[in-house]
Amino acid sequence: MPVTFEHTTLPNGLTVIAETDPAAHTAACGFFVKTGARDERSEVMGVSHFLEHMMFKGTARRTAEDVNREFDELGASANAYTTGEMTCFYASVLPEHLTRATDILADIMRPALRQTDFDTEKGVILEEIAMYQDQPFWVLYERAMEEYYGRHPLAHRVLGTARTITDLQRDQMQAYFDARYSADNTTVALAGRVDFAEAVDQIASLCGRWTRTAAARGTGTPAVVDRTFTLRDAKVNRGYLLMIAPAPSAQDDRRYAAAMLSQILGAADNSRLHWALVEPGLAEEAQAAFDPRDGCGDYYAFAAADPDRLDEVAAAIDREIDGLVASLTQDDLERLRNKTATGAALAGERPGGRMQRLGRLWTYLGRYQTLEDELARINAVTLDDLRRVAADFPFRPRTVGRLLPE
Repeated sequence: MPVTFEHTTLPNGLTVIAETDPAAHTAACGFFVKTGARDERSEVMGVSHFLEHMMFKGTARRTAEDVNREFDELGASANAYTTGEMTCFYASVLPEHLTRATDILADIMRPALRQTDFDTEKGVILEEIAMYQDQPFWVLYERAMEEYYGRHPLAHRVLGTARTITDLQRDQMQAYFDARYSADNTTVALAGRVDFAEAVDQIASLCGRWTRTAAARGTGTPAVVDRTFTLRDAKVNRGYLLMIAPAPSAQDDRRYAAAMLSQILGAADNSRLHWALVEPGLAEEAQAAFDPRDGCGDYYAFAAADPDRLDEVAAAIDREIDGLVASLTQDDLERLRNKTATGAALAGERPGGRMQRLGRLWTYLGRYQTLEDELARINAVTLDDLRRVAADFPFRPRTVGRLLPE
C-alpha cells in the first residue's frame, strides 16, 4: 500500500500530521516546536538549548531515571536537538510501542523544571560551551555569524555564551517555556505503521489542555554589508578562513538550485574547492554549504591551511566563486541531481527519516510536500536555474573572518 498523508489540527491549535505506511516495520513520532536561538532575547541567549536538556530531567509523572528507563525498555531510538529556528524531541520504535513512546514524549514536553535540576544542568551546559571553544571551526563560525547578522537574532549562538548561561535564572526559562512551548507553536509528526485516528485521540488526551499563545517570529531580512575580521588564539596552530553571504530562504523555490550550486562549489569531494585547494595541497580542508532559514538564507565557504598561505587560499576561493557559473556543465548537473535525489530518497526510506522531513517542512512551510514531489523538483533544476540563482545571490556582500595563531 502507498504512503498516505494525514493531517488534523486540535481545537487548541496543535497540529498533528503523519505519513502512514501499513507495510513499515517501525513507527516514529516527533514533537517540533517552532522556537530556537533566534526567538530568544539576547540576555537569555542559549535558553532554548538549555531547556531542551531540562525536558529530560523529569516531569510531574516521571523522574529523569524513569524517562531514560522507559525509552530503554521500548528499545527506542530517542533524542532531541535545538537549532537556531526549531527544537525537536523524537523517538523511533517498533509499531507496537508507539503509543507508549508518544506518552513519554508528550509528558516530557511539560517538564517539572526543578531548581535543583536547573542548577546541576547549568554546569553541563557550561562544559559543552567550553568544549566547542576548543573547536576552531565553531569559534570562527559563531563569531562570523555575529558579524554577518549583527543585531538580527540569527546572530544568536544556539548554546549561548558562558555569560548568558551563568546569569540565566530558572524563572526566566519558565517564562520562555510558557510563551513558546504552546499548542499553536507545536507540530506532532508521525510516520510508519501508524493508526492515525488512534494516535490523534491519544495526543488529544495528552495535549488537549495545552494553551495557545500566538507565539510569533520576526522574519525580516537582515541588512548585510561587506566586512572582515581577524581572531587570534594561542590554542591554534593552523589558519582558518570563513566567508558568509546571502542565499535563498527555506520558503524560496530557488533553494533547490542553491543547494546544488553550493555542492558543486564545495562538497567534501569532487567539488571545485576540493580540486583547487585540497588536491594540490594548498589547504587540508575546504568546503562550502547552503543554509536555508526562515525568511532568509546564507552560503558559507570554509578552509583550513598553513597560516602563511591563507591569503593564497582566499584568492583561490574567490577565483572559484567568480568562475563558477562559467564552469558549469551538464555533467555537473546530472551528478548533483543524482546525489541530491539519492540522499533525499535514503532519508525517506525509514519512518524516522520521513518523520524528520515531515516535521521540519511543516515547521518551515506550513504545508505538506511529498517526497516524490521533492525529488521531481530536484530533477527539474536546469543549468539556467543554477545560473539564475548565482546571479541573484552572487556570494556578495560577504563577511570574511580569519582565525590565526596568536
